[in-house]
Amino acid sequence: MEICRLPSQPAVIHLRQGQTAGIYSIKMPQFPPYIKCSLGDESSTKNPDSKNRMFILGMGFVGKFLAADLKSNGWEVTGTCTSTSGKTKLEEMGFHAHIFDANEPQQDVLDILKFHSHLLISVPPVLGVGDPMLRHKELLKERLKDGNLQWLGYLSSTGVYGDSGGALVDEEFPPNPTTELAKARIAAEEGWLHLACDGRVTAQIFRLGGIYGPGRSAVDTILKQEPLSKGQKMRFSRHYTSRIHVADICQALKASIQRPSPGKIYNVVDDDPAPREQVFKFARNLVEEKWPGHISPNNSAEEAKSLIPQGVSRGEKRVSNKRIKTELGVRLLYPTYESGLRSIIERMENPFRGK
Repeated sequence: MEICRLPSQPAVIHLRQGQTAGIYSIKMPQFPPYIKCSLGDESSTKNPDSKNRMFILGMGFVGKFLAADLKSNGWEVTGTCTSTSGKTKLEEMGFHAHIFDANEPQQDVLDILKFHSHLLISVPPVLGVGDPMLRHKELLKERLKDGNLQWLGYLSSTGVYGDSGGALVDEEFPPNPTTELAKARIAAEEGWLHLACDGRVTAQIFRLGGIYGPGRSAVDTILKQEPLSKGQKMRFSRHYTSRIHVADICQALKASIQRPSPGKIYNVVDDDPAPREQVFKFARNLVEEKWPGHISPNNSAEEAKSLIPQGVSRGEKRVSNKRIKTELGVRLLYPTYESGLRSIIERMENPFRGK
């Protein structure tokens, strides 16, 4: 019997044994909830010796990076996207790809889950809807229970912690989501843990900081020289912003696959929760040092700060990554934004050539 911790406190679910297995009762807890999930005899029907096959629901930035990494190590990878052009690009990268609508999931695509040993969910919640996949949990439960899945990972966000006044928060810190999307994240975390338990699959939650990497970083934003989005401007108000290089996300996911732990939650962030303004200033300096004279002298960070509405909640927190280091043995490739951004710009071709 595995004891799986739930990420917040809405209910304790007790799975009954014997003839009533699968029936559950719900009560409100007084202490942090746990879910009792038997992964004994049922899990032995799955074939751990079969070929490693990863199915990625929502193959976006993180999914593509992980897929390329796994493929280079002999894995077979299948992913979903939402457009024909996206499918073509994924197939050109050597992956099996399917156009998929999480709001109305096609059963033939879900049936493919049965032939995969691992499942990564990278489908964000939708305002007013929540996790679109979990609205079809009965369809999913059948695939999880009857197939060969052994490991399930759900990509969540450190935004679920809300504002801790700049205090250091770890996975035991009670979530305090302040936005509707963050609340939907918590609901999705619980929903996937419940579903995996019913399907006799080991599930883990990964709360990611701000994701960056090649093609998606402060350096790339500086090079575009475009006006900042509203969301980017708002984030300049924070004293602390936790972030993580996509390569280190992949490290944590692969380490979890090697050391599965049912119901475990992992913060996946680097060692340096620095202000976004500071990060952009460093990125600008890197660009100006490597390609002097090509960047407008306007300080976009200062301009953005002046446009921040007064009284906006900053969601201040510093997120601890101790668990991925001590329990998964992760050694960050890019422990700070400085090392991560340097690695990105060092590998860039001159974007100003020919201009």
